Amino acid sequence: MTRKTVLGALLGGATFIGGLLASHVEKDWPMWGGTMDRNMVSNMKGLPDKWDLKTKENIRWTATLGSQSYGNPVVAEGVVLVGTNNEGLRDPKQAGDRGVLMAFRESDGEFLWQITHEKLASGRVNDWPYQGVCSSPLVENGVVYYVSSRGEVIAADIKGMANGNDGPVKDEKFAGPKDGDILWRYDMMEELGVSQHNMANSSPVILGDLIYVSTSNGQDESHVNIPSPKAPAIIAINKKTGKLVWEDNSVGDKILHGQWSSAAVGKIGEVTQVVIGQGDGWVRGFEAVTGKKLWEFDMNPKDSVWPKTRNEVIATPVIKDGIVYICNGQDPEHGEGPGHLYAIDGTKRGDITKTGLIWHFDKIRRSISTGALHEGLLYYADFSGFLHCLDAKTGQELWNHDMLAAVWGSAIVIDGKVYLGDEDGDIAVLATGRTKKLLFESSLESSIYSTPVPANGSMFVVNRNQLIAIGKK
Repeated sequence: MTRKTVLGALLGGATFIGGLLASHVEKDWPMWGGTMDRNMVSNMKGLPDKWDLKTKENIRWTATLGSQSYGNPVVAEGVVLVGTNNEGLRDPKQAGDRGVLMAFRESDGEFLWQITHEKLASGRVNDWPYQGVCSSPLVENGVVYYVSSRGEVIAADIKGMANGNDGPVKDEKFAGPKDGDILWRYDMMEELGVSQHNMANSSPVILGDLIYVSTSNGQDESHVNIPSPKAPAIIAINKKTGKLVWEDNSVGDKILHGQWSSAAVGKIGEVTQVVIGQGDGWVRGFEAVTGKKLWEFDMNPKDSVWPKTRNEVIATPVIKDGIVYICNGQDPEHGEGPGHLYAIDGTKRGDITKTGLIWHFDKIRRSISTGALHEGLLYYADFSGFLHCLDAKTGQELWNHDMLAAVWGSAIVIDGKVYLGDEDGDIAVLATGRTKKLLFESSLESSIYSTPVPANGSMFVVNRNQLIAIGKK
C-alpha cells in the first residue's frame, strides 16, 4: 500500500445531534458526510458555475498542506480542518515524517494551529510512511474529534493553544500559540491491543454522548497473520471522558486485509443504529446505545475468493429513509476489479444476506466511495473512474460518466449538481437527473483523493498538497 453514546432525542422521526436536527446542516460541514447518515448531499447555494486555479477566477484562497493529503476537510465554527503529512513543514522543531492535523481560518485561509504525531516505532506495518492523518475530523461544540496516524482517538480544542491549555491532558510536547490543545486521547493499540494494518483512518461519527470509530484492526506485513484477532473492530467512546462504552468483534480472525471503513448512524425502523462495513466483507448494524449486533449482510457472492473476486468493505454506508446503501472494494493498491453495490433493509435481524436484500447492482467496479442520494437518484463512483446514476428504488442504472482516471473520493450533490474529483486532479460537475449532462470540468493541478466539501457559500477541496477554497469573492 503506497497511499493510503446516549441515544439522542427523537421527535417526529428526526434525530438530534448536540441540539441540531440531523438533516444536512446548510451552514457548516462538521463531519465526514456532513451529518451522521453520511448522505453526501447539501442544499447550499451560491457556488460559482466555473472557477480556474491558474487565473484565480472564483478561487477565494489556497493554503499549503503536506505532500500527500487523504483526510477529507471539515468546516465548523469558522475553522477548516484537514489531515495531511509533515512535508509542508510548519514548525522546524517538529521535523521528520509525522501525521498532521491542520486548522485554518475559514474566511481567509490563515494557518491557525496544528497537531503532529510522530511515526510509530513498528513502522509501515501500522503507520505507513508519508500517509499522514487520514481521518476526517468531527466537530461539536468547540471540540474536534479525530483518529491519529498512531491509532489514537483524540479530542482537541478547536481554538488550539491560543486560549490556553485546557482539559485534563497537560503533557503536550508542543504548546506554542500555533499548536493544538489535546483534551483527551484514547490509544486503541495500548488499550485494546489493536494492530492497524498500514494506517488508522476511521472518521468518527457522534450520537448524543457516544463517538463511534472503526479500530482499523488488520493483518501484519505477511498479509496472512492477524496479530490481534481478539481486538474489537468497532468501538463506542464517551465524548466527555474518552472512556470506552462498548465494543464489538464480530469480524474476529476473518479479516481479509485491513479495516478502513467509517460508521454511519440513522433510524432504521424503530431503532437508531450504527452501521459499518468491515474487513471480512460484511456490513453490520448495531443498536446505537448498547452495541448489540442486530444484523449482518455478506456483500460478496458465496463462491467469491479473496483477493480476486471477494472484497472487503472500505466505503462508508449511507442511511436514507431507513435503507442502507453501500458498495464493496479493496485497497487501491490492489487495482481494479468487480464490485457490488447494495440497498439493504436493516429492519431485518440476524444474517440478512437474503432476507434484507432490496436490490443488488453488480455492474460497478471496486469502490471505496460513499454515495449521494438526492430526489430518488443514487450517485455512486467506483475506483475505475465511473460515476453511476441509479434509480434508488430499483437499482436500475440510468447513466454513467467516465472520469478517465481513478476515483478515491465520493460524489457529492450541492445545489442540484453532482461534483466529483479524480486522481488526475480534475473535478467534473454534472447536472442531477435521469439524463446525463456534463456542465463543467476543471483541473486543480494535482491528484484529488478527497471529496469536495460545501460550507457557507463556498466549496473546500483538498488536492495532494493544497487546501483550496472555491467561491465568489
